[in-house]
Amino acid sequence: MPYPLHRYRRLRKSARMRDMVRETVLQPSDFIYPLFVTGGEKVENPVEAMPGVYQLSVDRVREEAEKALSLGVPSVLLFGIPSYKDKKGSSAYDPNEPVQEAVKVLKESCPELVVITDVCLCEYTSHGHCGVVEQGKVLNDPTLEILIETALSHARAGADIVAPSDMMDGRVQAIREGLDKKGYSEVAILSYAAKYSSSFYGPFREAAGSSPEFGDRKTYQMDPANAREALKEVVSDVEEGADMVMVKPALSYLDVIRRVNEEVNVPVAAYNVSGEYSMIKAASQNGWLEEKPAVLEMLASIKRAGADLILTYYALQAARWLKE
Repeated sequence: MPYPLHRYRRLRKSARMRDMVRETVLQPSDFIYPLFVTGGEKVENPVEAMPGVYQLSVDRVREEAEKALSLGVPSVLLFGIPSYKDKKGSSAYDPNEPVQEAVKVLKESCPELVVITDVCLCEYTSHGHCGVVEQGKVLNDPTLEILIETALSHARAGADIVAPSDMMDGRVQAIREGLDKKGYSEVAILSYAAKYSSSFYGPFREAAGSSPEFGDRKTYQMDPANAREALKEVVSDVEEGADMVMVKPALSYLDVIRRVNEEVNVPVAAYNVSGEYSMIKAASQNGWLEEKPAVLEMLASIKRAGADLILTYYALQAARWLKE
């Protein structure tokens, strides 16, 4: 028998020793910080379901981005709160809307910041779905043309990466070709390749005002029961030109993150989504668990599963904790 020759506790006896042999090391550079951008000036609209998260005007987004860089967080992901909505989501590609304005400001004030933009239509359509709707159905191919225009509007503003999250078939190839034709071949694509139809998006829909007016998103987002399907989606997106791929949500899909990491040779991101954030916030505010160790444990589990990048609303707090 190995005991007492092998005493595994030898390497656990002090904090320094544990640090030396730690297998998974979190760093602020692992994080991408999601931000909700709205119009106006000096606006900080709290999101009730996500304590500590706000809809921010462009000037406040700039301040948050500066904080992120000072803490070693290299990137932000922008979601727009539009000034108007219509059936086709035309505000998504309006150059005067908050996301486009924020990209310009961020690239001027923080040129070293990596600016990622969410490319989808749910925040911008009057019906709240991620594509063109006719007779109650979300149409795939007509949606692609609007996604191309949206990605181009972000690229013109100066975005480094566009992140299509709509789950329409063929959208990565369509966006890649659209960007290349207009001279934006250096703009990268982070594809929401395996985006599940999850119960954990509820707080986000409050933050982004993106709840569907009718039905649900199960005809285009993935069934939570499926893992092999995620691999097909991921491989297809890489073949279509995705530079990075994402699994969303993270905590209930750690097995998928691991399988995706093993399947493709591009960076893998995972989205620690609003519901996951809000659960820990609620539990910590009620005294049911301690926030800091719970958050760092959660984020470490996502990285340990195989995520190279983690999108998390805890980005700034976690970065501060890691520097303590």
